[in-house]
Amino acid sequence: MTSPEGPVGSLASISIDCPDPDRLVPFYRDLLGLEEVFATPDRGVVALAGAGPMVTLMRVDTYVPPSWPHGPQHQQMHFDVAVDDLDTAVKAALALGATEAGFQPAGHAWRVLLDPVGHPFCLSTVRPD
Repeated sequence: MTSPEGPVGSLASISIDCPDPDRLVPFYRDLLGLEEVFATPDRGVVALAGAGPMVTLMRVDTYVPPSWPHGPQHQQMHFDVAVDDLDTAVKAALALGATEAGFQPAGHAWRVLLDPVGHPFCLSTVRPD
């Protein structure tokens, strides 16, 4: 629900904690067709843009990859990436450095993969009507 005056703002970026942003920059750049638009001098924060909100990769020295679907470190968020053909998209994501998750709750509709530092994401053919 927004206030009578409208929203306070709009979504600018989705930030992802990781041990080294430069390990994920080429992966998400190529997976989502983005380009680098900002980086701090130490490259502890790198932002990618080109498809809606930016994806910002942020260095966290104490990063612990999620263990999906069960703990102890649960996922906090994940991307759902729209694709036309699951098998083709999975092959392309694997070639970029993703790995397939061992548990696939609905492999006919979406596939769960892990990015190069362990974040789960889904490739999905599910669309709103």
